[in-house]
Amino acid sequence: MSCRLLREQVACQHHEQGGERVRAEILSIGTELLLGQIVDTNAQYLASRLADLGIDCLYISTVGDNPARCRETLERALGRSDLVISTGGLGPTEDDLTRETIAAVLEEEPVVDVTLERELREWFAGRGIQMPERNRKQAWLIPSARALPNPNGTAPGWDVRKGDKRIVAMPGVPREMTYMWEHHVEPTLAAGAVLRSRTLKLLGIGESLAEEALGELVRSTAPTVVTKAKNDGVHVRITDKDADAATMDGRIAGMEALVRERLGRYVWGADDETLGAVIGHGLSQRGWQLATAESLSGGDVARALAESPESASWYARGFVRPMAKADELTRLLDDLRPAPEVRLVVPYGEQSAELRIWTPDRPRSATIRFGSPVEGRRRALLAALDLLRRAIQD
Repeated sequence: MSCRLLREQVACQHHEQGGERVRAEILSIGTELLLGQIVDTNAQYLASRLADLGIDCLYISTVGDNPARCRETLERALGRSDLVISTGGLGPTEDDLTRETIAAVLEEEPVVDVTLERELREWFAGRGIQMPERNRKQAWLIPSARALPNPNGTAPGWDVRKGDKRIVAMPGVPREMTYMWEHHVEPTLAAGAVLRSRTLKLLGIGESLAEEALGELVRSTAPTVVTKAKNDGVHVRITDKDADAATMDGRIAGMEALVRERLGRYVWGADDETLGAVIGHGLSQRGWQLATAESLSGGDVARALAESPESASWYARGFVRPMAKADELTRLLDDLRPAPEVRLVVPYGEQSAELRIWTPDRPRSATIRFGSPVEGRRRALLAALDLLRRAIQD
């Protein structure tokens, strides 16, 4: 598919979608979430996966371990959404209320499933522990539910289908939830289609500006285009699903070409590539050695570079000095023998800092501004790596 044809398709896609789109809601259950004791990474993960599937997540709700409020929240979710995905509340204690809540709302009676109970007892026996009787609650099922296996814990999930509504209840422990989702839930939502993603990684541009540059592309539904701010810059993830892998790959490739048309000069890598590996590859190709001296970034630049398995072959030396100005850091690098071909300086600054780099062809610099030490450290890391990447590529 040509870029021109795909561009035209994207521009009118949201007007031509046939049928009703699935409306989804994520329900996070647990008083600890409301108290700020833990961060709800489950909701973030699930919302992202739903977006990849082209499913509209219209609401994310959080409710504590209270029977009346849990029931009220689930009833409201079922009243406005086709698919409700809950996490948490599947433990064996009295304040784990997800099963009771679903059963009450659907007016079904939970009973102990003999197969689930046997598997639970075997799980405990395999660890030399006698199963507490209160854990029998985790073997409950209702007529409209099927159990979702959980090899990483004792809490099976529920996949409930009632009329045109679907409820998926999963554990709150992220490791257990993600396994259950990826192996037993997401494949059923993809409806037999293959799901693939391509991630482009950017530096030198913020997420909001990247999304603005992408324009109508972020409204595409086949494939979807999502931007995310990450530790190594901004990621643009292109995801599609189709029973025909060749057709899907063609759409992803066409969309990648459109993204690169608009943001190509910021793209430093894709998928599993790391900044350290990309920079190291560029240095190795040229036979150059690198030395760094940093202050504002607190050693983060050296850490990012050293993560590359081959860094010992091109990373000559790294200095970290607190509150050090550019001249002091530059002298450290100038005194090195033999002199490395590439030298990078990240000086200290209270609200701004000028980063400097020297390569065999010419020196370069970049100035960053920031409002707090934490922001300054992050900006210094990303700016330093971007400056280094560009200097090697030029």
